[in-house]
Amino acid sequence: MPHRTQGRVHRHIVKVMRDLDDKPGLAFSDLLSADLITDSVEEIDYSFRERIFTPMVTVWVFLSQILSSDHSCRDAVARLAAFRSASRQDPCAPGTSSYCDARRRLPVELFRRITRAIGRQLQEEAPQDWLWKGRSVKIIDGTTVSMPDTRKNQEAFPQANTQQPGVGFPVARCVVLFSLACGTALEMAMGPYKGKETGENSLFRTFYNHLNARDIVVGDRYYGSYCDVAMLQDRDVDVVVRKHQLRQTDYRRARRLGRGDYLVVWDKPKQRPDWMDEVSYQKIPDQLTMREVQIQVQEKGKRVKHLTVVTTLLDHREYRTRDIAELYRTRWNAELDLRSLKTTLQMDVLRCKTPDMVRKEMWAHLLTYNLIRTMMAQTAHQYELLPRQISFKGALQTINAHRGYHGTSLADDPHMIATMLHAIASHRVGNRPGRVEPRAIKRRSKPHPLLNMPRREARRRILEGTYA
Repeated sequence: MPHRTQGRVHRHIVKVMRDLDDKPGLAFSDLLSADLITDSVEEIDYSFRERIFTPMVTVWVFLSQILSSDHSCRDAVARLAAFRSASRQDPCAPGTSSYCDARRRLPVELFRRITRAIGRQLQEEAPQDWLWKGRSVKIIDGTTVSMPDTRKNQEAFPQANTQQPGVGFPVARCVVLFSLACGTALEMAMGPYKGKETGENSLFRTFYNHLNARDIVVGDRYYGSYCDVAMLQDRDVDVVVRKHQLRQTDYRRARRLGRGDYLVVWDKPKQRPDWMDEVSYQKIPDQLTMREVQIQVQEKGKRVKHLTVVTTLLDHREYRTRDIAELYRTRWNAELDLRSLKTTLQMDVLRCKTPDMVRKEMWAHLLTYNLIRTMMAQTAHQYELLPRQISFKGALQTINAHRGYHGTSLADDPHMIATMLHAIASHRVGNRPGRVEPRAIKRRSKPHPLLNMPRREARRRILEGTYA
């Protein structure tokens, strides 16, 4: 029968983690604490049997799969088999069915809770010199990911209307909230690419309640609507966003604070948005006082020469125009963090064939990302750096290199730990102000024709000799 009691679950988790700690090889077995996993398992009331692929082992093998450049289930199982052999344990079956079944049994909520807990803990423990004027800044951005073209994936995440049926791939939209101080992913919302209430704003609203008072949210122009700003202000959360191109301002009626710096008044929309209920709409104030800062981009080669940033940081003496401009410029870090996830960790094309597994794969990528960021934060703290001064890809390469070591426990080898942290600290992000690169690629793609019909139809035509 499944084991449900708190003490038994905790003892089992501690035993498994002790076994993992004795022999290195699985991903981040020394960074995931027994208490964190125990709390997550108990909070979701998840029961399991004592077998090779327990929830802990399955999570770690899943993380090893994401860290691997191969990204296949067979590679992940082979890594576990090597680990068990080095630990003098009975080998696991070389097939992938047991591992895939174990992944399928794990609830999405387990990955979500662990990922959030690690991200928030690192954010809360960030030193004061990592913060912006003593305040926590969170940057928000959205992106899309594709996945295998299966019937279930198409039903949950339909492809774009510009693609013919059977030719394109399902597409999911996701919005991620990052910590500016340490780079961890704090929240994530995922939904279809098209349909009602599937935009970035709608996904962002799903985790408004996870923002804390005195937080500052930095985003692009999509996150600057009247109702969104009012709802965030109701939670004592400030915003710094780019002004939407459709919003017009009469500066003759504004209060001038300085050159290109104005206090303006926004009026409440006369028509209630479709996504907002009447009670929430009535609670929103009739007017909002906002600050508009006009920024001139002096660097040559930039596409944008001037832009206007709107913010609820109204004190122009404490928050100067230069401070606002520099803070908005940090929004680009969200683009870099998404690039680390999609390119470095290969999250841009997911591999799972059902919507439930797709969501788990997304959260597993974010969990892997947060654990790498944890190592980077530890390194930054030891070497008196800022976490964003360290290269994410360099840290990943160093961790992968040391993860393959099977001599003794990494936790019991201070020399190896010092060597690894020193290597991570040496991979710095280059300081390249004013860097300009063309938005184009040099390497040509293979001259293969595009598949413009369903694969099944193409196979049939090949057999009939009518495919051209």
